[in-house]
Amino acid sequence: MIPFRDENPTRTFPIVVVGLIAANVAIFIHQALMPNTEQLLFVYTYGAVPAVLLGKVTLAQVIPAEVRSAAVLADLRASQLQPIWLTIFSSMFVHGGFAHLGGNMLYLWIFGNNVEDALGHARFIVFYLLCGCIAAAAQITMSAASPAPMIGASGAIAGVLGAYYMKFPRARVQCLVFLFLFVTVAYLPAGLVLLLWFLLQVYQSLLVGSHGALGGVAVFAHIAGFIAGWALVRGFEPKRRIRLSAW
Repeated sequence: MIPFRDENPTRTFPIVVVGLIAANVAIFIHQALMPNTEQLLFVYTYGAVPAVLLGKVTLAQVIPAEVRSAAVLADLRASQLQPIWLTIFSSMFVHGGFAHLGGNMLYLWIFGNNVEDALGHARFIVFYLLCGCIAAAAQITMSAASPAPMIGASGAIAGVLGAYYMKFPRARVQCLVFLFLFVTVAYLPAGLVLLLWFLLQVYQSLLVGSHGALGGVAVFAHIAGFIAGWALVRGFEPKRRIRLSAW
């Protein structure tokens, strides 16, 4: 099942969502135009590596041996973010391929505009980044020894999904539904679509190995991001002003 649009109009233009999508696409294009070795270096430099963030190893030590050279390590030292925890933010804008980027941006576009509309532009960007940080913290905790860089916006977007689940569970979502050899379009309530997505992440978490990821997917980040978005969205909503009438 793949959602591709919702029937939930907004009152304002989602400038933050559009900006986030544009930033992610621009960074991906910049990365894709690099030679392969530089692309790998870019991912390790701006991805969030659990073992490095927790001080178990240095970033130079986790670079794959086949590309570890004096020139590569010199470039790494020159471009390494300091302090290292800034990679938690930079990792949200780095993706591992077109499918990775496309899937994340599709979900952000479908569900992010209504959440931004409900919270307001400034609150939404803070909410988005906070959910991304909570998601990253959960994944780092569950894969503390991992030398693999965490990249992608999915933890933050999971927070958006959790917020949408809380705010708009009855909104209709158009989905491509695959039934064996048949494909059809179905209109499903957002609550059902997002609950099934969340339960899939929980199921996948039961299959996770020692690196805390399944097939390279940081499922604990997805779970924590979704729960964070669900729990925090009410606190980010603008307070309604009560008008008093004079007698």
